[in-house]
Amino acid sequence: MADIQDKPEVDPDTIRLIREAIRKADPDLVVLTGDQIRGYDPAYIDTFLRRRGEQPGARVRVVTEIEAKLRGVKRRIAERRNPDVPPVDDVITAADLMDETRAKVRRTFAAFLGPVIDAGVPFAATYGNHDFQCGILAEEQDDIYREFPGCLNPPAPASDEPDAPRPDPLAFEPGTFAMPVESSDGSGHIAMSVMMVNSGDYADKDTPAERDAQYPLYATNPRGLDLADSDGYGTPSPEAIAWLADVQHELAARNGDGKPVPAIAFQHIPPQEFYDVLKEVPAWTPNAVEGSRTFSGRCFVLDESKCRPGSRLGEGIGCADENVGEVDAMRDAGGYFALFCGHDHKNSFVGHDDGIDLGYAPTCGFECYGPKSRLRGIRLFEFHEDHPATYTTRMLTWGELVGRYSHNELRVWFEDHCITDGVSARDQLRRPAVFATTAALAGALLYAITLPLRHLLRRR
Repeated sequence: MADIQDKPEVDPDTIRLIREAIRKADPDLVVLTGDQIRGYDPAYIDTFLRRRGEQPGARVRVVTEIEAKLRGVKRRIAERRNPDVPPVDDVITAADLMDETRAKVRRTFAAFLGPVIDAGVPFAATYGNHDFQCGILAEEQDDIYREFPGCLNPPAPASDEPDAPRPDPLAFEPGTFAMPVESSDGSGHIAMSVMMVNSGDYADKDTPAERDAQYPLYATNPRGLDLADSDGYGTPSPEAIAWLADVQHELAARNGDGKPVPAIAFQHIPPQEFYDVLKEVPAWTPNAVEGSRTFSGRCFVLDESKCRPGSRLGEGIGCADENVGEVDAMRDAGGYFALFCGHDHKNSFVGHDDGIDLGYAPTCGFECYGPKSRLRGIRLFEFHEDHPATYTTRMLTWGELVGRYSHNELRVWFEDHCITDGVSARDQLRRPAVFATTAALAGALLYAITLPLRHLLRRR
């Protein structure tokens, strides 16, 4: 499941999609690839974090302020209580606001995990670039997840403590851990492993003063809501990348044969190698999308020689500006046969390049941007014990499980067609249906504008 990205009152269509997918698939494990929390939602406006290390609620986007007013959400400013006088009920402290946010996060988890828990399916979660923005960091969200039955996230040191002791070699940090799957014969042999990787959130090389100076750009830029003041999206830490090889050595030692264990990895933000399964094309190519940041100014479509049938490319790949060598590390470690991500809500392709599959699941939520309702869904995997790398996968979509339309189709239509800058406008116009509709409307408008002029010319 990718990018649920919802507020405490999780959209009922999201919950229905999860329930129907579980009923259809009867899975053994549910994996959440990050951005479960819509951290920039007005529900979290009092504790919102633009970047780690900032004061909660101090740096809020204008669009969030507007959405808060439309919803009737009022901001509350924390005050300091004087420890020498009795507390006053109507004084709100920072601790009070954080407690309220914890309760909201817990409600969100309870809502989208409800169908999973009801079905008795274990689950594991990693984190994206919006989860922490609610004000509760991954370390504490991990603790909240473990309150729910079936959570497989193991206790681990915080991500900013790379040198801390790690008694469990399979657990590196919140969101980065291994889940070995043993053979069905009861021998204890590890047949494969599911790896979760915390891919970071934002690359930030600026000083606090520089971040403060950039805040107005962040607050008002409608397209660069995430990146207007940033050095791009984040990446796994160097220590986490080294762990990808270390954990293979640990699993090989447990098997006693010294061989890497077949493994599939899940994370939120895709690495740059995802562009390797695309093909660069001229800008006028139908359904092409423009690349982002490092790949900006170039247009791409799926490379059909590398991608599985049924793959969809709906937007540019939002990878980090820097290639930190994660995929190369996986190839060098051996065993890794696939890496799947979320983050880019409209993408649902599976490609193969240089020995490893690179794939997406689109958003399964209905409170965020994404494709048409019928294309939102959850990716199903089926692994074969004797050769896990020859897995099968397909999408379980809203269109297949429920129907063509959601209960709020107008919102979904807007999220699918929203234009916020030149890139999104050009991507939309490369969609044949959008281009045809736009051309027809432009022609009708031109006709209406010129009609009085033509009447005037006829009179003369």
